[in-house]
Amino acid sequence: MNLADQRIVITGGAGFLGRRLQACLLQRGVPPANLLVPTIDQYDLTREADVERMVETMDPTVVIHLAAEVGGIGANRASPGRFFYANMAMGLHLIEHARRHGVAKFVQIGTICAYPKDTPVPFREEDLWNGYPEPTNAPYGIAKKALGVMLAAYRDQYDLNGIFLLPVNLYGPGDNFDPATSHVIPALIRKFCRAVDTGAETVEVWGTGRASREFLYVDDAARGIALATERYDGADPVNLGAGFEITIADLAEKIKAMTGFTGQLVWDTAQPDGQPRRCLDTTRAAERFGFRAEVDFDEGLRRTIAWWQSEGRRRL
Repeated sequence: MNLADQRIVITGGAGFLGRRLQACLLQRGVPPANLLVPTIDQYDLTREADVERMVETMDPTVVIHLAAEVGGIGANRASPGRFFYANMAMGLHLIEHARRHGVAKFVQIGTICAYPKDTPVPFREEDLWNGYPEPTNAPYGIAKKALGVMLAAYRDQYDLNGIFLLPVNLYGPGDNFDPATSHVIPALIRKFCRAVDTGAETVEVWGTGRASREFLYVDDAARGIALATERYDGADPVNLGAGFEITIADLAEKIKAMTGFTGQLVWDTAQPDGQPRRCLDTTRAAERFGFRAEVDFDEGLRRTIAWWQSEGRRRL
């Protein structure tokens, strides 16, 4: 697909990942007038009437569905019903009205939370249905996984060209640093920087530190989505990741050193670890559309910390 010839709607296009994806698509020759970003004040994508109006008004040939209600373990535990409903409703209405409108391609962004709790490492796409997700984020993960099933059904019945991508946890400058809803990297950066500023001697970290995670720099994720939109037309789900894992304990020590905090870590073991391990097999993305992560993890962390120290914390 020549993206420069398409009218591309990016739901969530004004967000953390969406802004990077817009920049990536512009670099790949998409005219600015052909990048269309619905905003919440214009369209509530959980309402079918708003989705129908958006599709008719913007007249896309491609829809890339990034918009989501999402957060870390605390946010998932606090709002499981809302996370299921909002994510299911948005995708449900968008896929149906993309089909009715004759959209040439629908790109659904799924989540690593869709995988079963005890998936063998590295996670392979064929393991997606081999168990129930980790309970703390299962409503969110199952809603997203159901949209993958919907796309497969619509491909079979209606010949809708829908692809389903499974990105691992993202991070980078401009991430969500709100302590109520942030993921682990921005949460730790904020805690350590605040401790340095206030002279605190300890920083509390949730869990035992034994769980592992994989992280993908946001610019790499945007490039992966652009490549898949351009080159991939298959029914199989595809992981997007960097192909490595790090324990939360090692991650905390790394961010502690990079932020200059010299105090002690206090582990709140009453809080959940979440999924025991996360690390993706990224072979399929490399084979199907030539995607490999490029940004070194330490370099990505340095950029993220520098952004928070120089700009981000002024916003919260």
